[in-house]
Amino acid sequence: MPASSSHRTRVAVLADSDTRWKWGALTADRLVSDIAFDGFLLRGRATPTPRQLGEVGVHADSLREVTAVEFLRTMGREAYDVVVLACVGGAVQAVLHGLARTWEGRTERPVVVTGYVGVVYEKLADGLLLRHGADLVLANSRHDAERFRAVYRGVGADASGVVETALPFLGGAPYDENARGSRPYTVVFAAQPSVPATRADRMYLLRRAAEHARKHPGRAVQIKLRSKPGEHTTHIEELPYQKLAARIPGGLPANCTLVYGHMGEVLDRTDLLVTISSTAALESLHRRIPTAVLTDLGVREGLGNHHFLGSGCLASWDDLDAGHRPEPDALWLSRQGVAADGPYENAFTAARERVAALLSAQALPHLEPYYTSATAPGYLPGILARHHLGPQGEPLPGASAVSEETGGVRRIVRSAVRDVARGAYRHGVQRVAPVIRRMGEL
Repeated sequence: MPASSSHRTRVAVLADSDTRWKWGALTADRLVSDIAFDGFLLRGRATPTPRQLGEVGVHADSLREVTAVEFLRTMGREAYDVVVLACVGGAVQAVLHGLARTWEGRTERPVVVTGYVGVVYEKLADGLLLRHGADLVLANSRHDAERFRAVYRGVGADASGVVETALPFLGGAPYDENARGSRPYTVVFAAQPSVPATRADRMYLLRRAAEHARKHPGRAVQIKLRSKPGEHTTHIEELPYQKLAARIPGGLPANCTLVYGHMGEVLDRTDLLVTISSTAALESLHRRIPTAVLTDLGVREGLGNHHFLGSGCLASWDDLDAGHRPEPDALWLSRQGVAADGPYENAFTAARERVAALLSAQALPHLEPYYTSATAPGYLPGILARHHLGPQGEPLPGASAVSEETGGVRRIVRSAVRDVARGAYRHGVQRVAPVIRRMGEL
């Protein structure tokens, strides 16, 4: 049952990548004050490394790696007030069913919150229905809230859990060009792990960034990377820009560099943000930094830049080379939850009030996801099985549930084995899979 209100509110955040960890942790902080915060990293291909966790800059009172079954057993054993599920849709759905089974028969349980880490430009219905069943499904903008409710109502599902908020990591000082001082005018290209997907397209973007640096020797052009080779984020990166940069004829010019680090710190020194469709564009726009969403490869759903139609930010590298600075549309910004001129903190008021009301309720209803053995008998069992759960959300026989008291030597061995497995997987993704695809195209 929930923890006593006589002490700090206990919050558990389950995340499966570095970006979702950032969203989940910051969301918890926005929703609840004075929290005792435990983090759980869902074991998988995108489990963040210590470097990635450090770059996010969010710290929990405790943090450990778990399987879905281990997490569920902890939720059955420990008393939490709020549980934030910051995972891919399938994992959220599996955990929702597992929590429903774990808390079955209880008159009290934690408030369950979920949502999206950024721009929702693909798999809208699929992702939303996999998240249905949480007490709150957070929408990062008015635009998203309207779409989310329409999807739920369209299938006859309860839409009352949808609550409009904003991205929890917007912030920072508004851009002031006059404050640049002696720092060179800085253009930041925010790269994405999976968009675009082909080597030719990624080489094109890299080459154009390098050419922009050569055409403007007084500018600093920085290519902001999400991960180092061998690491994964929310999306798989088969063709890391670090490796592609070595193929640029003559190499990158001196004023064009690869950079890592916290996005907020990078934006502190940015005068023009360039991207295909990254959520970084919304962070930049929130600060009033000139922001360009590239059209060079087309405006296509597969790239995600169609999300920025009407924003005023669509531009090409040719435009930027000629000195163009996009001017965003104020109405579009408002509907997208970008509050550069508004009370950003107020964006979380409705969600905070909803959580507070649920925490003060005598009892919460049983978790009821839309997908059940009746509504999706050909889909749900596979989702649950991938996380070693049976048709009713119960752990399957033999599912891993190693206790926290496992000996240190065994933890080290298990960690080493996982590292080897991940290395083999990443080698397959980054080296073998592209070769197989190229052979298939012959």
